[in-house]
Amino acid sequence: MQFDPPHLAALSAVLRHGSFDAAAASLGVTPSAVSQRIKALEDRVGAVLIHRASPCTGTPAGERLAKHAEDVGLLEAQLSRDLALDPAPRPARLRLAVNADSLATWFIPAMANVPDMLFDLVLDDEEHSADWLRRGAVSAAVCALGEPVTGCDADPLGALRYVATASPGFMARWFAGGVTAQALARAPCLTFNAKDRLQRRWIEQVCGARPTPPLHFLPSSTGFVAAAEAGLGWGMNPLPLVRAALRAGRLVPLLHDQMMDVPLTWQLSRAMTGALRPVTQAVRAAARDVLIPA
Repeated sequence: MQFDPPHLAALSAVLRHGSFDAAAASLGVTPSAVSQRIKALEDRVGAVLIHRASPCTGTPAGERLAKHAEDVGLLEAQLSRDLALDPAPRPARLRLAVNADSLATWFIPAMANVPDMLFDLVLDDEEHSADWLRRGAVSAAVCALGEPVTGCDADPLGALRYVATASPGFMARWFAGGVTAQALARAPCLTFNAKDRLQRRWIEQVCGARPTPPLHFLPSSTGFVAAAEAGLGWGMNPLPLVRAALRAGRLVPLLHDQMMDVPLTWQLSRAMTGALRPVTQAVRAAARDVLIPA
């Protein structure tokens, strides 16, 4: 089945902007034209593609079609580069999954080195970002080291080093007698969200126990650092993000000799390898500047 490119563009624009009016403005057409294109596409597919709410969201079929449209745009951009043709009037768009700590420490320079690309980022834990690839919801992802997703290539990038940190005052209050299993069970702990296992893994690495400390849920990489500096709790922070705070004494390691390295891979759909070659090259270069050899 072939699809009309303007119909696919209308679908992508509605899901990207969240409304028919905003989609129309981005495409330079009327909201009525966008509505007609979506209706024609739904009639052709035989299924509802958009949940018409505020904001508009895609049904599973709508999300898959929108991603197909973006993949076609990436492949057309590759063809234009290979044949030295004039670039398309709009940059190609890439939807990918990345963990928040990578975004905060090294991934943005990679994006900046691919100027003719628009990025649509999905934030998820590195141990779960591969799930987005499995569902076909993204074309590439920064993942924890592991087996490649079926139909994808995996490129090891290195490891992001983490250090358990807290403020000097927090250390004096909660760990005056040492970083023990008993102290770790009582001291408030920072955690990113329910998927975040770094703190628990570090506790097991250090003392072999599995205490359940009181938790602050704080889904922000920079907020994590600020909360640790403020004495709210202790947490695992990427070393590149807290190096200055450690040097200045605003943060201290819970244990100087207990770092944790999280190996990362760049996984992408094999069908999109050629189209995403400039992105892959930029990701590799940015990772080399920050990550350590895994």
